[in-house]
Amino acid sequence: MEECKVKKNNKQDYYLDNLVNEICATYDDKTGINHIEGFNLPAEEEILEIISALLEIVFPGFSSKKNYNLNTLKFNIGAITTNLFYQLSDQVERALKFNCKRENCDDCNYFEDAKKITKEVLSEISNIRAAMKLDVVAAYNGDPAAMSYDEIILSYPGIKAITIQRFAHVLYHHKIPLIPRMMTEFAHRITGIDIHPGAHLGEGVFIDHGTGVVIGETARIGNGVKIYQGVTLGALSFPKNACGVIIKGAKRHPTIEEEVTIYSGATILGDIVVGANSVIGGNVWLSESVDKGTKIMIEPPKQIVKNKKNKNLK
Repeated sequence: MEECKVKKNNKQDYYLDNLVNEICATYDDKTGINHIEGFNLPAEEEILEIISALLEIVFPGFSSKKNYNLNTLKFNIGAITTNLFYQLSDQVERALKFNCKRENCDDCNYFEDAKKITKEVLSEISNIRAAMKLDVVAAYNGDPAAMSYDEIILSYPGIKAITIQRFAHVLYHHKIPLIPRMMTEFAHRITGIDIHPGAHLGEGVFIDHGTGVVIGETARIGNGVKIYQGVTLGALSFPKNACGVIIKGAKRHPTIEEEVTIYSGATILGDIVVGANSVIGGNVWLSESVDKGTKIMIEPPKQIVKNKKNKNLK
């Protein structure tokens, strides 16, 4: 019996050795899904910790990690901010190094550039807090089911997705690769709301319910815009160069002006403008600009009732 067990193990070892060799052979093509003999990329675990710290600073006390009072607030926030500075600058340095290697730069100063950019990003915290106050007020005023600001901050997915996107947008503005998308894709994962870090959001934006909302890279959303679930602000087509390659970064998503309401399931595509104070009804498909104050609805469905003789009665 013992000899049979040894033979079986030898066969397994032979199989596993061949399997590993077969897998490793697929790494030799270097087609872009390998990161071998390289350097440390931004780490998802670290990015999630950074997001948690940013949310703690914007909404202190709502995570239940700490009990704050005005006497100790400076100490508590100071400790979080200090740790955040070093953690974020390390991740930004990794992202910058990735960018320089990709572009074959030889004179990049990752360390100093990372510290400078991190300072500029963190200096936006006060502005982001001011914007989020207006977003929370917009959610409270726009949702009759909202009972308090606390409820909104604790439970509304739109608030969390927008907060994370606002920070990611600052990093995107500084041309930091990898990290902004890692942040907004995490928000997408936990909220069902997909906002590209390149999208520009005004103040007092309210995404109600939110599941299935998609907002593209070059979309611009004005102050006081209200968006319901399942809305897509996407691209209708992708501009290409003479060689047929898609041009990156070209404006291809809608501009939504102030105080527009977009109801659930609406799809708005292309570099078009939806004028201020317009209302876009549920399930509308829109690919042309509309003037200010426009109301667009699809034709209501007609109810057809069949009688016992299978004759249609309208």
